[in-house]
Amino acid sequence: MKKVRLTTTIMMMAFLSLTAMSCKDTKKENAQDSTTHSEMNHDKMDKSNDMMDSDTQNLGAQKVLADYMALKDALVNDDNAKAKELGNVLAQSLKSFDASSFSSKEKSELKDIMEDAIEHAEHISESDIKHQREHFKVLSKDVTDMVAITGTKVKLYEQFCPMYDGGTAWLSTKEEVRNPYYGSQMLKCGKVQREIN
Repeated sequence: MKKVRLTTTIMMMAFLSLTAMSCKDTKKENAQDSTTHSEMNHDKMDKSNDMMDSDTQNLGAQKVLADYMALKDALVNDDNAKAKELGNVLAQSLKSFDASSFSSKEKSELKDIMEDAIEHAEHISESDIKHQREHFKVLSKDVTDMVAITGTKVKLYEQFCPMYDGGTAWLSTKEEVRNPYYGSQMLKCGKVQREIN
């Protein structure tokens, strides 16, 4: 019996060590292999940031971004009830987003992004925390794609966790990593993948 306990203890320690090491892995190849957005979207983001004047920044995009950040923080804090509430708030911001100041091509892209994002925000507003985090993964891609078109007034950090679902990104206004996919379980797991200005 002691031998079984010892073996089990050693196996758990080995697993935890491997998990910690892979979480701290900062090799560039992880970021390259697990790119969550197309290069086209990155190019578009750079161009739109150059062309967007801060005076013409879309207020709807700012509201969506602020509500997204609040939702992210609720998930970081493992707060299922607050995330449900904020998922609903974000869904309303997404529904009221006004794309009229954008080109017809951008309007079409934003419409697709908003429809998808609304669906995921609504699911978050009625799910347990595990499912909230699954929907937040896709929602994060949608919000990043939105920012590629609308630009942003604030500096954003695209952060990346190599552990969650084969590698997953999210946006933050702070450089310090606080993981919304694991919360208190692995709060600091991840790294800044890039800055978006």
